[in-house]
Amino acid sequence: MPAQQSTLNPPRASAARRTPGDDPGAALRRRAADATVWYLRLIAVLNIVAVMSLPFRQEVDEHNNGRLTLHLHRQHAHHSGQFFTPYLATAGLVSAALAIFFVLVMRRRKRAAWVVNMCLATPLLALYVLALTQHEYRAHVFNWVSVALTGLFVAALLISRREFNAVGDPSNPRLALAVGAGGLLVTGGLGTLLVHATNKLPGATLPDEIAYTLLRGVSVGPLADHVTAVHASRWTDIVINVLLAAAFCLVLYALFRSPRGRRLLGPEDESRLRGLLERHGARDSLGYFALRRDKAAIFSPTGKAAVTYRVVGGVSLASGDPIGDPEAWPGAIDAWLTEAQRHAWTPAVMGASEEAGTIYARHGLDALELGDEAIVDIADFTLEGRAMRVVRQAHNRVRRAGYTVRIRRHEDIPADELALLIERADHWRDGATERGFSMALGRLGDPADGRCVMLECRDADDTPRALLSFVPWGEHGLSLDLMRRDRDSENGLMEFMVVELLLRAAELKVDRVSLNFAMFRSVFERGSRLGAGPVLRLWHATLTFFSRWWQIESLYRANAKYRPVWEPRYLLFARSSDIPRIGLASARAEGFLTTPWST
Repeated sequence: MPAQQSTLNPPRASAARRTPGDDPGAALRRRAADATVWYLRLIAVLNIVAVMSLPFRQEVDEHNNGRLTLHLHRQHAHHSGQFFTPYLATAGLVSAALAIFFVLVMRRRKRAAWVVNMCLATPLLALYVLALTQHEYRAHVFNWVSVALTGLFVAALLISRREFNAVGDPSNPRLALAVGAGGLLVTGGLGTLLVHATNKLPGATLPDEIAYTLLRGVSVGPLADHVTAVHASRWTDIVINVLLAAAFCLVLYALFRSPRGRRLLGPEDESRLRGLLERHGARDSLGYFALRRDKAAIFSPTGKAAVTYRVVGGVSLASGDPIGDPEAWPGAIDAWLTEAQRHAWTPAVMGASEEAGTIYARHGLDALELGDEAIVDIADFTLEGRAMRVVRQAHNRVRRAGYTVRIRRHEDIPADELALLIERADHWRDGATERGFSMALGRLGDPADGRCVMLECRDADDTPRALLSFVPWGEHGLSLDLMRRDRDSENGLMEFMVVELLLRAAELKVDRVSLNFAMFRSVFERGSRLGAGPVLRLWHATLTFFSRWWQIESLYRANAKYRPVWEPRYLLFARSSDIPRIGLASARAEGFLTTPWST
């Protein structure tokens, strides 16, 4: 079937928002927090519409919420007084950017965002209430509406205070100050140059042009008209507002970014994980990959289970099943979700089994089937029969060419030979980036990984041509970790090595082997069959097209030839809207997408 939401999820509440022990006021606080988000969404839309609509721009209030000062609209012929707008409504892209950014961070319940909104909205409300004591402001119904909306926003903030408990990075204020100073200098300088070049009035001084630029950064409405010595073109006003809005977005990102999650797997946590794997490692073929040292581990209160994860782009990305006793999995999952909520990280799990997916679903995560893992049962594997004819012929062809395979545990390989194998593996790597996260160990030849299995293939001249490395899957299983080969070697070399391992697995007392993961396998298997529906056929055609670059279908075909048992693997997530972000984070973690600041 096409990738779609799994049915393994029972009805449940959102983990990030509901817990069995909710107090009576929890629902009210959640609704109040959601109300603040919807208010900010509405204001963002209105600001953008105001920027694009000249008549509305001319009627909008002049005030700068960032400075907490009330600016009065100019007197118009059809007005009998002055009026002001609700919190953050300034008809400017800076205010729109601020509102949009607040939507994002308030949805993630960041404490800093709540504090900033309170510091901006509360004094503004007080100014509005004070202004209503004067007749010229009471005369406008719009002013009463503005006070009411701003007051409701402040009230919603106060009611929902306990909902906003996500912490930020302690270094954020310093970074935001530096970004703000640099951004103001660059964008303000560019804006001033534009104003100087397009000003239609003579005699403007540099302070006049700077003041006009800064006021235009706040609003494209009549606010900057107070600088009477400057009259720039409309496109200049828009460009200045866009530049200042972009700089302001960078400041907001620096101020509200989530902690980076730099904590990695230390020796103590690694030792505890290895102990859990010794007792429960046979449960999950991906369990050993939890020992990647670019992951962090969080344990259940009893210490009998753990979730390993890595924070990438604000996503707390776990992989595989929790490690340890399944009865203790809920405690580890709760601890992981609590930490993600505290730091405003988006929780996600890549490659969970159906058993683990069901447990995660009880904690508020939805499931999406990603594909299937190919597992070969050694007792059932054979090269006999028509179905294995292609594999059998390829194996015989490579063997007749003089290739041989040597199979050893890493701990049985002399240090000098292992060092040479590592060097060749690095040389044969396709690209400079080491790929893999959920189903790769990320290292080769570490003394702590002595139970891993190495397959070394040599040609007829005894020259190394390829290698495979497998990690332990309990006492009697192996999981594929690394595949490297010389590009000038014989075609079919990897298949030859895999078959050799399957035929000689008894030497290692191995009874099952996990091979590669086939993403969207069911689509390729059923999409071209007679009777496939139009949606399935379209999905199949789309994946086939992208397989030209990402080898999605070829990876499935390469695994299917060994007649494996297919075990489904799932993506777990809290909200469907998080999937694009999770996809980018997983692509970065797996090494398929790199950024300039990646290490």
